[in-house]
Amino acid sequence: MFALVADIDGEPIGLAQCVLHPATWAVGPYCYLEDLYVAPQARGTGAGRALIEAVYARADEMGAARVYWLTHEGNATARQLYDRVAKHAGFIQYRR
Repeated sequence: MFALVADIDGEPIGLAQCVLHPATWAVGPYCYLEDLYVAPQARGTGAGRALIEAVYARADEMGAARVYWLTHEGNATARQLYDRVAKHAGFIQYRR
């Protein structure tokens, strides 16, 4: 696991929490971006993009074959960012 924090002038404004796990379809682990949060007053500043790009960099350093995350289909604001920094793979989650 690892976590990253974004700040402006020493004030935390966002965080990303990730879990690395083995994958059956890749030699390297997968990196699951479990939590991504940016404070409401910092949204639209590029903090979310910067956190995702930092996750990508750390995952690359750790040999991850993939970075992935989930979001709700109705989360239109976040999906605007996600559509710019990643590819929607079309999968639907089921759970119990």
